[in-house]
Amino acid sequence: MMFLAALIPLLMLGVVLALGRYEELLLPEENGDRLEPAALPPVTSSPAPAGTPAPSP
Repeated sequence: MMFLAALIPLLMLGVVLALGRYEELLLPEENGDRLEPAALPPVTSSPAPAGTPAPSP
C-alpha cells in the first residue's frame, strides 16, 4: 500500500508533463506573428500658451 501511495503522485506528475509537452507540439507559439507594434500616445498640446515667456523682474 505504501508503494502505491508513492507511485500515484509520480505517475500524475508524468501525465501532467506529458500533456504540457503535447500542448507545445499541438499549439506551437510563433512570437513574431503575434506581437503587434506598440501604439504611440496621442499628441496633446500643453496647457500653457505658446507665446513669449514672461519678462524677468
